[in-house]
Amino acid sequence: MGKEEDTCLAMLREGDRDRYLCALLSPDSHRGPIAALYAFNMEIARLRDVVSEPMMGEVRLQWWADLIESGSGGDAAGHPVAAALLQAIDDHDLPRRTLINMIEARRFDLYDDPMPDRNTFEGYAGETASALIQLCAQILDAGKSGGLADVAGHAGVTQLVAGSLLLLPTHRARGQLYVPGEILAAAGLDRERFLAGDDVAGVSQVLSAFIALGREHLGRARDAAGGGRPACFPAFLPVCLAEPVFDRAEKGGASVMEQAPVIPQWRRQIRLWNAARRQRF
Repeated sequence: MGKEEDTCLAMLREGDRDRYLCALLSPDSHRGPIAALYAFNMEIARLRDVVSEPMMGEVRLQWWADLIESGSGGDAAGHPVAAALLQAIDDHDLPRRTLINMIEARRFDLYDDPMPDRNTFEGYAGETASALIQLCAQILDAGKSGGLADVAGHAGVTQLVAGSLLLLPTHRARGQLYVPGEILAAAGLDRERFLAGDDVAGVSQVLSAFIALGREHLGRARDAAGGGRPACFPAFLPVCLAEPVFDRAEKGGASVMEQAPVIPQWRRQIRLWNAARRQRF
């Protein structure tokens, strides 16, 4: 791996330990570009946490979009993640439009707009988590990654539900919500009442339905994976961490509004290692 890719791994180790471990569990020959993709994802996913106002995030996202569209290495000078990403794009013929769509989707994160319905939620997952899986699969085995759209689609929704549950206390504190509005409405709640958390029974009903959505897509991802494509499997490793989040959130009920259903790091590491060994998420 090059210096830039080493930097990407170091950044992941500090900022996204789970994907750092997934990168380490990937084949040596593909570890660098996968680390670059994961570091890029981390950069655009955490913008809300590092900017003081949405416009600053918009500027940063536009910088990434312009960089990828132009493919100019000169614009990436001094930015190891950008340089490593452009190299991965060139080396593995990654579709620039997919990456730009990922960036466009992340504009949603900068604001407190509601997630109106399941279709919108699944579409957002498709352009973020699912797209990341497919890009990693293309790096791992371009010839066999094309038939993975269905499994990647369901896997991405699974990850987004689990990630939203883990970040629920943080999102709640800043008035942000990823749970689809139609799930809220089915429980007789709206965004404001859910975030207030006063209706414990209603909140529990919403969370139960949201977890069920995640489990539904996890089951469909596993069915779609079938016998799988072993060379591409490392792209799906992060998905194996979703089910224990669902289990813990289901047990915690409304309390996950205040305490995220975090799984201890050592348990996540063991689960990742077992998933890699068994080729099952």
